[in-house]
Amino acid sequence: MKKQTFTLLSVLLTLAVIVSACGTASPAETTVPTEEAQVSSSTETVLTEEPLSGTLSISGAFALYPMMTVWADEFSKLHPGVTFDVQGGGAGKGMTDTIAGAVDIGMISRTIKEEETAQGIFWVSVTKDAVFPIINTENPVAQQILEKGISQETFNKIYITGEITTWGEVVGDPTNTDPINIFTRSDAAGAAEQWSKYSGGAAQEDLLGIGVNGEPAMLDTVLKDPFGIGFGNLNSIFDLSNGNLVPGIIIPPLDINENGVADADEIYTVKEDAFGAVANGTYPSPPARFENLATLGKPEGLELIFIEWILTDGQQYLEAAGYVPLTPEQQAESLEKLK
Repeated sequence: MKKQTFTLLSVLLTLAVIVSACGTASPAETTVPTEEAQVSSSTETVLTEEPLSGTLSISGAFALYPMMTVWADEFSKLHPGVTFDVQGGGAGKGMTDTIAGAVDIGMISRTIKEEETAQGIFWVSVTKDAVFPIINTENPVAQQILEKGISQETFNKIYITGEITTWGEVVGDPTNTDPINIFTRSDAAGAAEQWSKYSGGAAQEDLLGIGVNGEPAMLDTVLKDPFGIGFGNLNSIFDLSNGNLVPGIIIPPLDINENGVADADEIYTVKEDAFGAVANGTYPSPPARFENLATLGKPEGLELIFIEWILTDGQQYLEAAGYVPLTPEQQAESLEKLK
């Protein structure tokens, strides 16, 4: 009898434990996560996202090439899984490659044409720079040019109409018959288009002169020719390590107000002066211009992330490389266009 009583008591105790367990939920089953817990969970999700990876191919304007190599290097430091293939070749090559789908991004140092947007080209401006005329420091009338400047009309007669052919004519000295050796770009270049427009032409093809292929070749050609005249981008004609002009090169002052005198704000012997004139609009546009990035269709994925970074954090690297950052308004306009 005692054995049966003990067994019945054991059963009752067991049932009580089971009922108690079933009636009590664990905290994990019933507790709603606090706001802090939700934030923590969200943060953990972000931290476990896949890191960026892939390769971006970019080609185009010599004017933007040095800056793009800086951007690519800095972005790769942040995202080691992303690699870049960056090539120059001129704005024309950049556009051709982009339309053909041969590259992800084209560097275009000129206005985008309607026929290019009709072929699916999307673009945003990412920085500003300018084209400057250049002559050799050994030019026979260099000192007179630095004192008088050269008017837009004179550049028109040198580069577009061909009416002025000697350096004596440039400074009003008929006794000087030294010839002007005119140089332009043989590759499709945004710099050449901008210089043509400033000189009174409509396109690169309107420029007279001997064609040289690429920005470095233009600089080298003028450095070797005391009678030569050409043009170059701000970041290539200044030594960025010290801010001075590349030795052997002079920027002939643009007589912007046409008073026959090179005024102080028209003379650029150091990068800071030229940079400031472009940034505040004192230097005319053209030949000042925006630098653009083009894609075939609206960018997405890695292309979009990289371009957005250029327009935000990437702007901090521009000045040191000889480029003018976008104003906050211009920056916002380009970012809005990407949405």
